[in-house]
Amino acid sequence: MRASIGDRLHIHTNHVGVEDQYGRIVEIRGANGAPPYLVEFPDGHTSLVFPGPDAVIEPGNQAHKTARGVRPSRRVHTRAGW
Repeated sequence: MRASIGDRLHIHTNHVGVEDQYGRIVEIRGANGAPPYLVEFPDGHTSLVFPGPDAVIEPGNQAHKTARGVRPSRRVHTRAGW
C-alpha cells in the first residue's frame, strides 16, 4: 500500500449498521509512501493509522487526473454465432 499526502483513506466496515470511515492523509511516516499514516477524519481528530486489509487508498484530486492511453476494449468473437 502506497499513499501521497492529500489522498483519502477509506476504511471499509464489516459490521452491519456501522458506516465506513474516511479520512485525509496529512502525513506519511513510512518510507516511500508506506504506512503508518497520520490521518485527519471529518470530525477534526487525527490518528496514526496502520491500515489493515479492509482499507483502500483513494487518490486525492481524482477529478484532475485522467487515464491517458486507455481505450475502450473491443469484444472479440472467436466462434461463429457469438
